[in-house]
Amino acid sequence: MTEQEPKSNPEIVKNPIWLSVSEAAKLGGIQTKTIRRAIQSKAVKYKVAGNRYSISLSSLLLYLNSKTKLKNKLNLYGLGQYIENWKS
Repeated sequence: MTEQEPKSNPEIVKNPIWLSVSEAAKLGGIQTKTIRRAIQSKAVKYKVAGNRYSISLSSLLLYLNSKTKLKNKLNLYGLGQYIENWKS
């Protein structure tokens, strides 16, 4: 009898990448106050270590792709300027 691997769930990330507020803003091509607003409205997944916020990269990308204006900034000024075609 062979053991099967469990089906992967895209919602569960084994080793999530956590970013500081300033790193998240740079990757997104947006200002830090936009990230702080997203934290305040619980639009991104975050944790607090000491007095610093850490934002989940996967939730940040979902947030940035949720609105056209943010998506355009991501593509023009953020990480998207280095990637020719994003995975849909």
